[in-house]
Amino acid sequence: MKRLRNYFIAGLLFWIPLGLSVVVVKFFLELLDNLVPAEYLPKTLFDLSNVIPGVGIILVLLVILFTGTLVNNFIGRKLLQLWENLLNKIPGFRNIYSALKQLSDTILSPSSNSFKKALLIEYPRKGLWTIAFQTGDYHGEIEEKIGQDIVNIYVPTTPNPTSGFFIMLPKNEVIELDMHVDEAFKLVISTGVVTPK
Repeated sequence: MKRLRNYFIAGLLFWIPLGLSVVVVKFFLELLDNLVPAEYLPKTLFDLSNVIPGVGIILVLLVILFTGTLVNNFIGRKLLQLWENLLNKIPGFRNIYSALKQLSDTILSPSSNSFKKALLIEYPRKGLWTIAFQTGDYHGEIEEKIGQDIVNIYVPTTPNPTSGFFIMLPKNEVIELDMHVDEAFKLVISTGVVTPK
């Protein structure tokens, strides 16, 4: 019975991540495919979408590529600036938009140094250790008032690392890890089950 139970658990450990991955990918593909409702598609594309699934995804990808090409030239940048100025005049919306814009610029920008290093810090109190990520070196008023070199740190929550805490710590209270940032993320997301080699 014990061996059967172990086989059953091993089978679950194989199928659960695979099944959840398929469900998540299917959800996002369907979401992308339905971003453009069928009634807004030209008749030829609508007929094609009944035969070939994923026409909506291709259309969304083409629109994103076209937009990226547009905003990378001089006229496109000026139009984007006017658009952002207009959005920033809408009360309530401007706060949400500017926060999300800063977040997406930080994470998606090719020149971004969003997570430089994986760190080990004592958090939330002395004697408890957690993985964190260095987001930058702080130079400014806070560093002057504390009188020490400060490091900007993001402490993710488990198992959802997109939420977490931003804290500033003196450099001498931070231990740099040899593990890569990706490996540290896997450790956080898996709640310590998947350990780096």
